[in-house]
Amino acid sequence: MEARKNINRGFKQLRVWQDAVSLYILASKKFSKFPFELKKVAANAIDASHSISRNIAEGYCRRSIKEYINFLNIARGSCGEFHSCCISFKKAVKFLLKTMKNWTNFTIKLRTV
Repeated sequence: MEARKNINRGFKQLRVWQDAVSLYILASKKFSKFPFELKKVAANAIDASHSISRNIAEGYCRRSIKEYINFLNIARGSCGEFHSCCISFKKAVKFLLKTMKNWTNFTIKLRTV
């Protein structure tokens, strides 16, 4: 018996879907290595990047152009969410580094007293 082929997988040919998957892979590699204090921000960034490709695929598999466009808009919103996560993460890292530097200076002062 011949296996049924699902012809509704054409989204894999879309450049935007391929780029979204590449973004997810990159985000997973980069954000998964960060310290525990930033795990929530990192997890949100990974989820947002994964949401982009999932929404493109889901919209492509819908029955109407209107639904497809709606899911593309949701994917676009996920792009904004991912960008926001990256900015938040960058600021959080700067804050942690500054705090750690101040804390180190403070502990050095305590040792000398």
